[in-house]
Formats: sequence, C-alpha cells, structure tokens
Amino acid sequence: MKSSECVVLIGMPGAGKSTIGSRLAGLTGYAFIDTDLVIEAVYGRRLQDICDQLSREDFLNVESQIICALAAAKSVIATGGSVIYRPGTMEHLKRLGSVVHLSLTLPEIEERVARNPERGISFGPGQTLEDLYNERMALYRRHASYECDSGLLNPEECAKWIIRKLGLPFQPGAA
Repeated sequence: MKSSECVVLIGMPGAGKSTIGSRLAGLTGYAFIDTDLVIEAVYGRRLQDICDQLSREDFLNVESQIICALAAAKSVIATGGSVIYRPGTMEHLKRLGSVVHLSLTLPEIEERVARNPERGISFGPGQTLEDLYNERMALYRRHASYECDSGLLNPEECAKWIIRKLGLPFQPGAA
C-alpha cells in the first residue's frame, strides 16, 4: 500500500465502520471521514430524514455524487452501507485506497441495528434488513480486497488487524 493511500471501510449498517474507522485513524495518525456525516453536512439534516425524503434511487445518486467528489490521502473513509450499489462510486473509492469489508452475520446486524433504529438505512419498497443483507453480501465481497470479521474481533482488534494486513503505520501512543 502506498503511503498516500486511504483505507475504505464497507459493510452493512452496524458492522462497525464508524467505530472501527475512528479507532483505525487514531492508531495510524490518518484523518477520519465518515461519508454519512458528510452527506448530513451537505443536507443539514439527519441521514435517516434524508433517506425518508428521497427515493432509494435518488438517495443512491446523491450518495454517489458526494463520495465521488471526495479527494483524500492518508484517511480512513467509513462509507454508508449502500455505497456498493454504484460501480462508479466503488471505482472512485478503489482509486483512493484499499477497500476492507467489515463482515457480520445477519443476527449480529439485526441486533446492532435494533440498538440504533435512527441509523439511516435506505430501503427499497417492501425491503427488510434481511433482504438488504442477502442483496449486498456478494457486492461487498466483490469490491473488497480484504474482509475482517467485526463480530469475532472487537473494534481495537479489527483496527490492528487492518493495520497488519495493509502494512499501515502504527502509532501505539495515538488515540
């Protein structure tokens, strides 16, 4: 991995992208970008309100446009779970750096999402969380260079696993 590259985290809602990403940034000295927060900042509203207002296709287009405008180096980028639906968005993220899929089982995701129902998930008409899981898993695996089981490892362990796998700088006194 080049020293200027980013680390891009993808995965289902509740997989730990923001939590692990923040920890990873702290341990490496990289900047941290949460694309859901960027979308909220652009719209000046909570992500769930944006998802509720827009159709799924419109939300995916907005998400893609905002993410494709990102230019970053030495950053950990935590994406929204739906980022994998737009191939152009994923190609842009792959140009920025290595893509890591944070994976969890469906029961673990259901439990985590239930703890934070305002998390901001873009569902299609009639879709359930299980439908999204089944639809997305192959896409996450297709686009990721690495897969870390965030159900087996705690956030600190996941961050250190990613550091080792990608050969990132480790700053033990950081964060």
